[in-house]
Amino acid sequence: MKPDAYLPRGTVYGTLLNFRREHALWTPRMSEAPYKAPPQAPVLYIKTANTFTHSGQGIALPEGVAEVEVAASLGLVAGEGGRVAGAVLFNDVAIPHESYYRPPVKYRCVDGFLGVGDAVRPLESLAALSSLVLELRVNGVMRQRTALADLVRDAATLWADVNAFQSMRPGDVLMLGTDCLEDGTRPRVHAGDAVEITATGFAPLVNHFVQEAT
Repeated sequence: MKPDAYLPRGTVYGTLLNFRREHALWTPRMSEAPYKAPPQAPVLYIKTANTFTHSGQGIALPEGVAEVEVAASLGLVAGEGGRVAGAVLFNDVAIPHESYYRPPVKYRCVDGFLGVGDAVRPLESLAALSSLVLELRVNGVMRQRTALADLVRDAATLWADVNAFQSMRPGDVLMLGTDCLEDGTRPRVHAGDAVEITATGFAPLVNHFVQEAT
């Protein structure tokens, strides 16, 4: 790990249902209780500071958890004056669960459950992100390609829509979301697996998974 490796210094927000495939899979259920209508604003959740894990470090599976979901995401880092200062890769880890509209903190905010890229990459424009593809490999084997062209709300639109109801403070991070596989699931890993997330212009984000010591 580099001594100056990046870790968020503000709040990290994740975004749900922001890729077309998953949004389409969930559309038939959006009119069910409790909300009985599709969401009109971005659906967000928080990754708390205890989840932050540097690239190169291990992520522990809690006792009794045999596997976890992993997902590549790109985070927009807030700068001064409501602008985007840059972008960083994330590995958003969660214990498999069914709830979406109210994502349980106990499944998403486990210690170490957010792999963080080494550095923030400056951006000339949010529009340039539309051609970016995130690749996720498990033990060197390609498991998922996530194209930001498939976002429901592109980076600029999501940033504007979120800032319309809450102000992103300098150091806060807004993840654009994570995509699912064709069957609606996300790649899963076990203790002993290594996950690498790459994208053009970014240093690889690598985390290995271990079983929590008892």
